Amino acid sequence: MESLRVERWDHGGLMASVIKELRVMERIDARLVPAAQEEITPGEAMAGMILNGLGFGHRPRSLTPPFFANTPLDRWLREGVHAELCNRVTLGRTLDEVSAYGGDLVCSELALAVCVQEGMDQRFNHLDTTSCSLSGDDMPESDAHAMHLTSGYSKDHRPDLKPAVLDLMVSPDGGVPVVSQSWDGHASDTKIFQERAEALRATFQRAPPPRYLVADSQRSHEDKAANLNQLGFITRLPTTLTVVSPVVTQALNGDTWERLDDTTRYHRSELCHYGMAQRWLVVSSQAALERAEATVSQACQRAAAAIKKQLFHVQAQRFETPEGAKAALAALEKPWTDHQVEVYHLLAQQHYAHPGRPRHTTPITAIDWQIHAQIRADHQQMASHKHQQACFVVGSKIEVSQLSDREVIAADKGQAQAEGGLRFLKDPRFVVSSLLVKKPCRIQGLLLVMT
Repeated sequence: MESLRVERWDHGGLMASVIKELRVMERIDARLVPAAQEEITPGEAMAGMILNGLGFGHRPRSLTPPFFANTPLDRWLREGVHAELCNRVTLGRTLDEVSAYGGDLVCSELALAVCVQEGMDQRFNHLDTTSCSLSGDDMPESDAHAMHLTSGYSKDHRPDLKPAVLDLMVSPDGGVPVVSQSWDGHASDTKIFQERAEALRATFQRAPPPRYLVADSQRSHEDKAANLNQLGFITRLPTTLTVVSPVVTQALNGDTWERLDDTTRYHRSELCHYGMAQRWLVVSSQAALERAEATVSQACQRAAAAIKKQLFHVQAQRFETPEGAKAALAALEKPWTDHQVEVYHLLAQQHYAHPGRPRHTTPITAIDWQIHAQIRADHQQMASHKHQQACFVVGSKIEVSQLSDREVIAADKGQAQAEGGLRFLKDPRFVVSSLLVKKPCRIQGLLLVMT
C-alpha cells in the first residue's frame, strides 16, 4: 500500500522565503564559524529558531524537533535538513557562538546588510528605548558580561518580574531595527543616550554623509544638550518647556504659515536654545485640531462639574463684608482656564438682638453676606487652547541648505516607526509586517500557495 506524508506549510513557508531572499543564513555563516561535528550550519540553526519562535515560542527549546516533525524543512532550508538535526545541543552550540560574537553586533550587522540590499533610506536614524519584563534567574553577578537585573517598576504591570532596557535604532523605511543594545533594568536614560551619542558620532564620521539622528521629546533636555550638539538631530520639543508655549502662541497670532498639504501647515522660528542655534517648526493639522476639540470639550465638561462643587461650598459660607465675599469668589475664579463668572449677586442676612420675628424697632447686631454666582464657558479661551493643543514643535540644528523644513517634518513623523520597531522585538508577530511591507505582490503569491 502506498503511504502518504503530510507536511504543513502554514506561515512558516512565508517566513522561510523571506529568510532566503534576505540571505540571512549566508550572512550568519559568514560571521560564525560552524562546528565540524554539526550537520547544519549556524545560519540554518538560527533560521530554524526564527521559524520556531514564530509558531512555537512558548515551548521549551528541547521541543524544537517535534515542531519541525511535519514541516517541509527541505524546502524551507535546504535538502538534507530534517527535524532531528534541530535539537537542543545544536541550537545551544549556535547560541554560544552568537554570544561569543556578540548578539547585538550580529543583529545590527545583519539589519544593516538587509537595509543596503533592499535600498532603504539610511540618512535618518530613529532612536528610542523601552523596557521588557524577564522571568527566571539571571546570570551570576561575577559574570562581567551579564546584565544586572533587579525587580522594580514594570510597564507590563508585573512588579514581580525583572525589567531590562532595550535601546533600539530603526530605519524610517519600514521601521526595521538596525542597531540594538541591552542595558540593566534600571539604567539611566541620560547615561544610555550619552553613550549612544558617542557611538553615533564615531559612526556618522565613518559613514557616507548625510546621517541624522531622530529622537523623541525625552531627548530634548538640558542634560542631553551637550550630546545633541555633536549630532545633526531632529527632535520633538516637550510641551513642558516654558519657551515652547510662547513660540506656539507667536505662530498662531502671526500670518506666516506655510502649507505642507491641504490639511497641514507649519511655521518656522529661528532661536537659540541650550546654547545651540536651532530652527523650530510649529506644525498644525486639521486632524490634530479635531482631536484637540474633543479633548478640550471633555476637559471643559469635567472642569464645569468641579467648579459647580466649589461654588456650592462658597455659596454656603457667610462673610462679614461684601468685599470678603467678592474676594472669595475672585480667588476661586483665578485658576479657571476655560470658564468665568457670568453674573453674581450678594444676599444680606441680618442678625437681631432678640429672638423671634423682628420688629422695625428691633436693633440689628450684625450682618452676614452670602454670594451666589453663575458661570459660563469662555469660548474664546477654549478656542485658543484647542489651537495650542493642535500644534507640536519640532526642533533641529541642521541647516536648511542640508535639509528642508518638509524633510524635517517628515523625519519627525517617521519617529513612530521606532515604537513599531520596539514592538517588533517584544512581539515576533511584527516580523511579518516589518520585513514584508515592501513586497505586497510576492506576499500575495505565497498566500495563495499557503491556502
